[in-house]
Amino acid sequence: MPSGSMENGLRIGDRVLVNKLAYRFGASPRRGDVVVFDGAGNFGDGDFVKRVAAVAGDHVVCCGEEGRLEVNGRPVDESSFLHPGDAPSDVPFDVVVPPDRLFVLGDHRADSSDSRNRLGAPGGGMVPIGDVIGRADWVVWPTRHWTHLERPSAYARVPAADGAHG
Repeated sequence: MPSGSMENGLRIGDRVLVNKLAYRFGASPRRGDVVVFDGAGNFGDGDFVKRVAAVAGDHVVCCGEEGRLEVNGRPVDESSFLHPGDAPSDVPFDVVVPPDRLFVLGDHRADSSDSRNRLGAPGGGMVPIGDVIGRADWVVWPTRHWTHLERPSAYARVPAADGAHG
């Protein structure tokens, strides 16, 4: 990890094991997955690591009446992974994710350039599913940070939108 955009779950200097087969054979990224993607054309040169907040067809808003990220009208409790002290977003947004795209956010929103910051840029800030390299499944280095990266339950109650797989 070259930056603090995914802290506290992923720290600067951490090495992650990427499952490059996770989204092959018909599987797609799901809300809550930590994905690695090629940022060329949308984010910049190199690979990026972010959490999937919304998938194709989802209506994602920040911030809703409860001051939280909302996906398909359901507030998302991000407390298990959002960096302590960070707001869900300091940039308001209200978008529907286009087909074959992902809306991604860093866990450390105050230190992350992600979909919400790039809505007016080429590609609309959304990551093409074809640019996803794989799912980050394990922190493997340094060994004291060794941990399995699991999909949080925060998105479990979000209803599917037309064309969405969550």
